[in-house]
Amino acid sequence: MKFEEKHEGSGSLVGKRQPYLGEKHQGNLKPEANEKAEASMKQEANGDCCEKLRQILNRYSWQEIQKHNQKAEQWIVISRKVYDVTGWANRHPGGHRILNYCAGEYATLVEYFQELWRKLEAMNMFNVNLGFFSLHLAQILILEATAWLILWHFGNGWPITIFISFLLTISEAQSCFLQHDMGHVSIFKKSKWNRLMQKFVMCHLKGISRNWWNHGHFQRHVKPNICSKDQDINLGSIILFGDIQPVEYGKKKIKYINYEKQHLLFYTVALPFFMSIYVNVQSIQQWYFRRYWGEFAWISSFYIRYFIIFGHFYGIFGTLGLIYLVKSLESRWIVYVTQMSHVPMKMSREENRDWLSTQVLATCNVEQSFFNDWFTRHLNFQIEHHLFPTMLRHNYHKVAPLVRSLCAKHGLQYVNKPLLKAFGDIVRAMKKSGALWKDAYYKTGKHDAESQT
Repeated sequence: MKFEEKHEGSGSLVGKRQPYLGEKHQGNLKPEANEKAEASMKQEANGDCCEKLRQILNRYSWQEIQKHNQKAEQWIVISRKVYDVTGWANRHPGGHRILNYCAGEYATLVEYFQELWRKLEAMNMFNVNLGFFSLHLAQILILEATAWLILWHFGNGWPITIFISFLLTISEAQSCFLQHDMGHVSIFKKSKWNRLMQKFVMCHLKGISRNWWNHGHFQRHVKPNICSKDQDINLGSIILFGDIQPVEYGKKKIKYINYEKQHLLFYTVALPFFMSIYVNVQSIQQWYFRRYWGEFAWISSFYIRYFIIFGHFYGIFGTLGLIYLVKSLESRWIVYVTQMSHVPMKMSREENRDWLSTQVLATCNVEQSFFNDWFTRHLNFQIEHHLFPTMLRHNYHKVAPLVRSLCAKHGLQYVNKPLLKAFGDIVRAMKKSGALWKDAYYKTGKHDAESQT
């Protein structure tokens, strides 16, 4: 359901504008306009009362609100009240771009989705199961300890090296999923403990910038598959996604690579080098240019730990080679899991849809099974994850039937597919985008040549 449809083209909105959201409001964003109005009316019994009331309670048209969607001035609408969140944007936990992406829009969840949320809260679907996550962390640490014990007992021959590389790959991939939960503040009630544990898992156990991951990931959650707002699909220099980007690049005669063959690059470049090269480069840029020296210390501890544990068996360069091998193997795992639910789905310009429609149209699920749940760490329930990002992921399968029913009621397609089909759909979507680029690129060139003749 689009924003304009919800308000039936009313064209105006009675809003209370708040110039700055100070500390006293924190995340609740409760306006004080009514309190100010009441105080003003009690103090002024003369004819100036109405004038002062008009100054406090302003009326804005949607056209005016939508103009305030730039970094210098950001307005959002919550429950038919207008807020100026410009001064608060830089303090948003997900980064300043989160509010910028929602500026000039209606940011209130639709009523039927709020009803579902309240129902799930009553069912305790957001309650924490620390035992589940403790076992997850124990699995990660045991796998790494087992790799060291095998080396210590059997030496560092090639068969042993290959075997422990697989153990370490499982440990690294599972660490990636665990830090994901902490990034969504899903495990501990207090945010500071989630942040601390995410630093431990992401920076110390994986050697990757927590801040880099959070900033990019949160943007995807707010505007998944929205061109120019979802950073994960803005990779035009190497890959084009969806139907819009390829046609635009083709018409503008942009050819960084031969995009017709980009699906081959997915196999030869994206799969092996995403975690081993791209993520590490982005991570280094993040802490260096933003001066996250505390994070640099955490990341350094990852390499120090590896050299202490494995340096005796492989030396400096051998240990670096082991790290690269493990990251390269992990990369294939993570890329498939993270891209299978988004790349084949609809990609568009900003359409100002409500939360439910925005998330469901841009995500799909993978069928549930014991292996699929473990392999993806319940991210096979990607629709439920995007709708309820702070929910405990082991509850997604309980929530899925309710979400499916809600989607059917409101005419939204709830996509659920087998795991291998989901993997194949990534490449098929890339081939389609490449074909669209080729058609637009050469058709434009042919049209220009014919015009000149």
